[in-house]
Amino acid sequence: MKNSISEQSFYIESEEEDDEHLEKHENEEEGNESDFSNEDNNDDETNRPNSLTSAWPQSYRQSMDLYSNVPSPSLHFLGTPSLSRLGSSFFGSSLIRRHTPEVLPSLHKPLILPAEEEKAPHRRSSHGLIPPLHPRKSSIKKIPDIERPSKDAHGLPISNQSTYGQAVVNGMNVLCGVGLLSTPYAVKEGGWAGLSILFIFGILSFYTGMLLRYCLDSQPGLETYPDIGQAAFGTMGRIVISIILYVELYASCVEYIILEGDNLSAIFPNAHLSLGGFELDARHLFVVIAALAILPTVWLRDLSVLSYISVGGVIASILVVLCLYWAGLVDHVGFESKGTVLNLPTLPVAIGLYGFCYSGHAVFPNIYTSLADRSQFPAVLLTSFGLVTLLYGGTAVLGYLMFGDSAESQFTLNLPKGLMASKVAVWTTVVNPFTKFALTLSPVAMSLEELLPSKHTKSHVYPILIRTALTISTVVVGLAVPFFGLVMALIGSLLTMLVTLILPCVCFLRILKGKTSHLQVTICVFIITVGTASALIGSYSALSKIIQSMI
Repeated sequence: MKNSISEQSFYIESEEEDDEHLEKHENEEEGNESDFSNEDNNDDETNRPNSLTSAWPQSYRQSMDLYSNVPSPSLHFLGTPSLSRLGSSFFGSSLIRRHTPEVLPSLHKPLILPAEEEKAPHRRSSHGLIPPLHPRKSSIKKIPDIERPSKDAHGLPISNQSTYGQAVVNGMNVLCGVGLLSTPYAVKEGGWAGLSILFIFGILSFYTGMLLRYCLDSQPGLETYPDIGQAAFGTMGRIVISIILYVELYASCVEYIILEGDNLSAIFPNAHLSLGGFELDARHLFVVIAALAILPTVWLRDLSVLSYISVGGVIASILVVLCLYWAGLVDHVGFESKGTVLNLPTLPVAIGLYGFCYSGHAVFPNIYTSLADRSQFPAVLLTSFGLVTLLYGGTAVLGYLMFGDSAESQFTLNLPKGLMASKVAVWTTVVNPFTKFALTLSPVAMSLEELLPSKHTKSHVYPILIRTALTISTVVVGLAVPFFGLVMALIGSLLTMLVTLILPCVCFLRILKGKTSHLQVTICVFIITVGTASALIGSYSALSKIIQSMI
């Protein structure tokens, strides 16, 4: 990604001190657009910190590029120089990382730049959603494309620019996950009429994905979801949004663990192990075995290989769906029940399951800023959402027609075990998390590694301990709450509603306050209302059912 700040390229001029005011100077030379006037920044935007690059988490962009398979340089984890530069005491710096000029001087330069009154070098959206923003003063200098910087605004190497096709695949890879397995179960919980929720959430999620783009375009240097949170609500906004995003990723890892236990125990139902007086049944045994097999991938120093392999997640999802179609249309499995039109008592669970299907907003800013032609982002988003929604909808309809009210939380558990299509579907489902788990957990681990005291950041031991502890904790949670569908409904209701519907609208209204139309405000308020109601109703229903199942 050569152009990470705007459609034109800029570099940030050095400043002597963070608190020193820039003196006024002018360059009236006609036809020379390379220099802009620098002036003291007296904006009233009190929530905006001096520099986004100094706030936790620093590793977000790097780790999420891998998670979404955005083209990125080879990344070396576990005590690497890039992470050691970010290390310092968490409480000693009040959530702000300390850096030395010799190691990472670029982090002393402001990422949110001073305003420019007469000329606006920042990005402007190619879409007419918002009116042109007021020009801002900025201590920036436009440079030719050939001299574009090799590092992004966070001081990390700029990733390669993505084409339209790569961006679509990345978007689908993020959106099309394990939620696909539960769509027939979601129809069972909500009825045929409840299936409309999937399409409603798809439309709303597409719109909020566009809102993130306009937030990124609103001022120079915004590149990630936490950046947007900080621009809207200051450092605390960045921290809160980051924690929500990391909890969502951690919860997804718990789902992978539950998924492994359910499917492997379905393949080998009679497996068990007696160890030191403890009896492990098939599900517990395979959860432990799966975790032990996954653990080495979590320790990997370079996850770029897994990142590129994980793009096969789209192929794996399509393959599993094709197996379902084959079992139903060729092997004539199921089709004995017409189903229920509307199931009101369990409809809230369906809300969470459908919401989980569109949990990709944490990565959309990375996909947007990696595009070679950012004007293609609306088409990328529309294509990704359209294809994924068709895949989800088709799977939900066919799966519910085949299994009716006996649909399990994963349709692979309903497929007859003797069929070849069933075996392919189940084993594909089992293998896929082995590439996904480490990539999903790494952003969480890297964010925690940043909080290590600086004297420990070059050690390989502490990162390994952190990643091992995180993996063990997902096993403990997965064994304690082994309800795949209900956990997914809780994630979708509570976390996905926040990340996908509520926060994009809130940040958009905050950042572009006074620059939005009444229609835009009305739409955002409507989406916030829908998201809040869905979160409250769905979370309460999922939690209550989890508690009932555990008693």
